Amino acid sequence: MSVWQLVAVAAVMLLGLAGVLVPGVPGQAIVWAAVLWWALTDTTPAAWAVLIGTTCLMLLSQAVRSLLPARRPRKAAAPRGTLMIAGAAGIIGFFVVPVIGCALGYVGAVYGAERLRLGGHGAGRASVRSVMRSKGYSVLVELYSCLLPVGAWLGALLWT
Repeated sequence: MSVWQLVAVAAVMLLGLAGVLVPGVPGQAIVWAAVLWWALTDTTPAAWAVLIGTTCLMLLSQAVRSLLPARRPRKAAAPRGTLMIAGAAGIIGFFVVPVIGCALGYVGAVYGAERLRLGGHGAGRASVRSVMRSKGYSVLVELYSCLLPVGAWLGALLWT
């Protein structure tokens, strides 16, 4: 696979990660399609393993998300900008502190932004609880189900 194709696959994956944060955009499907494109072009066993793992993870994610409460964006106390910053912090945190950094970055960014907006620790903490109950857990599950395949793809690229 050429360098330009790898850059294009990475761009599609980033588009899918951003799609997780934007309502109505199928972020998981976009990430899965990027992995499929890569696996069909680079027919190594590692590529097929990443594709199979991604498919299983996406199906498991759909099952887990059906068990979580539905997203209720109007009930979230935080504005949309706070949630976008939190999602970006979760994506960055995943690569800074592997795996657990996503949750730390997401929750930490919601808390920090809400503490600044509302002016205190108690109000920020209450807002984090409200956001996590209304949509936070669902977003984190979907974000992890997209970030893990991206991390596996990067690992497979570096390993081979």
